[in-house]
Amino acid sequence: MLESLASTRQDGTLTTKLLEINWGFVFLICVVASVGFGMLYSVAGGSLDPWASRQMVRFAIGLGILVAVAMVDIRIWMSLAYPAYLIALVLLIAVEFFGAVGMGAQRWISFGFFQLQPSEVMKIALVLALARYFHGITLPQVSNPLYLIPPLILIMLPVALVIRQPDLGTSLLLATGGLSLIFLAGISWKWIVSAAIAALAAIPMAWQFVLADYQKQRVLTFLEPEADQRGAGWHIMQSKIALGSGGVFGKGYLQGTQSHLNFLPEKQTDFIFTMLAEEFGLVGALTLLGLYLMVLGYGLATAMQTRSQFGRLVVMGVMVTFLLYILINTAMVMGMIPVVGVPLPLVSYGGTAMMTLMFGFGLLMSVHVHRNVDIPRQAGSFW
Repeated sequence: MLESLASTRQDGTLTTKLLEINWGFVFLICVVASVGFGMLYSVAGGSLDPWASRQMVRFAIGLGILVAVAMVDIRIWMSLAYPAYLIALVLLIAVEFFGAVGMGAQRWISFGFFQLQPSEVMKIALVLALARYFHGITLPQVSNPLYLIPPLILIMLPVALVIRQPDLGTSLLLATGGLSLIFLAGISWKWIVSAAIAALAAIPMAWQFVLADYQKQRVLTFLEPEADQRGAGWHIMQSKIALGSGGVFGKGYLQGTQSHLNFLPEKQTDFIFTMLAEEFGLVGALTLLGLYLMVLGYGLATAMQTRSQFGRLVVMGVMVTFLLYILINTAMVMGMIPVVGVPLPLVSYGGTAMMTLMFGFGLLMSVHVHRNVDIPRQAGSFW
């Protein structure tokens, strides 16, 4: 693959590629991230430190990553798909032996000046690997059980490793995102229905043998948060109070009582959407969701314009991951699903999550820049 690329004339100069970047999309991402900067400033009581200033630096680095990734030919990213997955898998295994423990979980690898969360890296690596795989097989083969074994293994390996950390939220994101790509690749509906029935049947076994005690407690708290309002149900009860107290237009910037009086937990990460809704009300919350919808619209348009199956699946995979972040986080803080610790994309404070998401947006933009590049599909061969 790399040898053929070396002999292929590059499609356009760097300047041409820079002009081909959809700068409207980049601007939209900057607007969403700016909402995050403003909320992190409010979380700190009107100070850039300790969260907003660091988030700005990380986002600036992320923009550089986005542009750099966009400049790379999409065929090169295709050739690197499996190596990227392997590296991410090795990092997940390394967490078992060298991972740093934080908040009761072993999820990070410390490199001194920064901490890497391999599960976040795997979200993008899994998208690349699955897109590469399904690019190499025909549509009838997608629904062939024999051809479904490799992608299911690609999904199950990281999910199993992430559950051991333990990190239920990220494992759900990996599993749902991976299975969504199988659906988008064109699997038959009979397999989708069969998988749904099998998943429902497996719930009792998962409750008994997979979920840890604290994860079971989260589910029970979700079902009846009022049963222990000062204990396990505290977080979700305070989140609901903050959401409701914001009303239509909110209490005003820097005026959120639940958040600034420290009733609201993890307000710089998991519950930042609640804080936004308290200060800016229903209008502010819907505005942010509208911005997210525009980002998703850009992604859908890019997927429809590209000529290659690999590029199309990469874009859809990144967008599905992005959408799952939004749905799970907002549903969690509203009490619609158990609390699983999933950040709000581009808004919640975080390092690895921000960088991997910006890398994913860079892949999306690479597909856009090289949307007219036709990558032949070799029927029956996924290597």
